[in-house]
Amino acid sequence: MRVASAVTTTHLLPDDLMLGAVHIAVSDLERSLSYYQTSLGFKVHRRAGSTAYLGAGGVDLLVLTEQPNAKPLQRWTGLYHFAILVPSRLELAQVLRRLIETRTPLGGFADHLVSEAIYLNDPDGNGIEIYRDRPRTDWYDKNGRFVMGTEQLDIDGVLAELKNASGAWAGLAPDTVLGHMHLKVASISDAKAFYVGVLGFDVMASMGSALFLSAGGYHHHLGMNIWESANAPAAPADAVGLREFVVNLRSQAELDKVLARIQAANLPIEQHTQGYLVRDPSQNAVILTAGS
Repeated sequence: MRVASAVTTTHLLPDDLMLGAVHIAVSDLERSLSYYQTSLGFKVHRRAGSTAYLGAGGVDLLVLTEQPNAKPLQRWTGLYHFAILVPSRLELAQVLRRLIETRTPLGGFADHLVSEAIYLNDPDGNGIEIYRDRPRTDWYDKNGRFVMGTEQLDIDGVLAELKNASGAWAGLAPDTVLGHMHLKVASISDAKAFYVGVLGFDVMASMGSALFLSAGGYHHHLGMNIWESANAPAAPADAVGLREFVVNLRSQAELDKVLARIQAANLPIEQHTQGYLVRDPSQNAVILTAGS
């Protein structure tokens, strides 16, 4: 399936916007740390009580907090998956080889035309995507329309990249980042009003039941759907899953512009140790921050 669309741009967010870390609640921290380190190649940057900060050796990408006895829920808003962007097809192949070596259960594969992806779930059922991007010049058809879709991944082609590998794999590459977040929302129209109308993201593709948004022409920093969550309530505080994710506006001036739009929309803003926390209409928490 392919979706071609003319990009709807508002140009309210800076082109250099980046996602920071995603904060996830897990039921057993030690089990989760073993999974993320052994199967996926994350490094533990530091620990503080029941919370661990993970990444690829640089900035934090994933923050895990233990919520003992927490259970996944069948129908709620929150995390669909978080997506870890590796810097090359070779890096994707190395992750895939590691998953095969560790016999880690996989959820699926996809060629999204803009990217190539592996899908899986952590021990608590939290959705994960590991992907690599194609060059931006490949994201548009001959008529200049942005094209994204879901087709069969050339797994053999990905694994063939391993012939270019030298030395033993040492885990995720240092320039790995959190590429995008994909959320479960209760209403696409309400989510669009918040993320586009208030925060200022651009619409890259719309499928009716799903929406893909970005800043700076990226294929998407945010995905959201109602496939399992139409009109669903927010997950309770003691459930596994999404706690919050970070959007880095990169400068205080850009952050101030976004905060002004939130205030003009009469939406609550909470102070947070990393910046300012706001909640979308489905109660997904977004931390807005500024930094280089």
